[in-house]
Amino acid sequence: MRYILFSLLLTLSVPAYAAPDPLADLQAAIIQEDYKGANGLAQELLKRRLSRGQAAEAQYYLGLSHLRLGEYSQGYEVFKRLLAERPVVDLYDKASVGVIDALYMQGQYANALKEAMSLMGKRRDSELLSLIYLKAARANLKLARWSKSREFLQKIVMEYPQSFEADVARGLLEEKQYFAVQVGSFNDKAHAEKLMKEILERQEYAYIVETKSPEGRTYYRVRAGQLTALKDAQDLEKKLSGLGYPTLIYP
Repeated sequence: MRYILFSLLLTLSVPAYAAPDPLADLQAAIIQEDYKGANGLAQELLKRRLSRGQAAEAQYYLGLSHLRLGEYSQGYEVFKRLLAERPVVDLYDKASVGVIDALYMQGQYANALKEAMSLMGKRRDSELLSLIYLKAARANLKLARWSKSREFLQKIVMEYPQSFEADVARGLLEEKQYFAVQVGSFNDKAHAEKLMKEILERQEYAYIVETKSPEGRTYYRVRAGQLTALKDAQDLEKKLSGLGYPTLIYP
């Protein structure tokens, strides 16, 4: 999160103390990843008399906490209401990304892509442009539009080489053009091999993908399936999830 720090010029007519920030506890809860607490604090704050800017920020944090709690439809509604109120540019961009995330997490990949493309058209100078490109790339991946996704990923790497999004983009560019279900990620290769064998014994094709983090740490990711259709990957994910495995569809 980016926070704007206001410097106060103190004069004889201004008290030598700053008024308490009504959003301070809410911001702290978000930073500490206490999203349930942040949700409650945001709802309470929005019942109070706040400035227009403070109310908009509280509403943004409310939407964000809904997303982090897996309450995607509620987050979507909060972000859409905030956008309708035409907040300042910074919050507009963040809330728009929130809408994209809410749609994506609900499996509405075509709508998420549509929102991302619309935001790009409106906000070509956005500070979040590399993140918006990444959202578009991920949505294209889920829609099996491999070449369009690669265009966005390569754009991130070329235009924002030092960004967090560039690290993610480089990893995604290494992914094969098919869907798979990840069931585990380990630092220890032996643990990964044990899980792979377990999946193979369940008559599912399984393999290990070795990757490195930006910090240079090696991870061994166990994946099942090499599927050309997202629906097939979703069916496999449902099956493996039902067997108790933590699942995630790639790419």
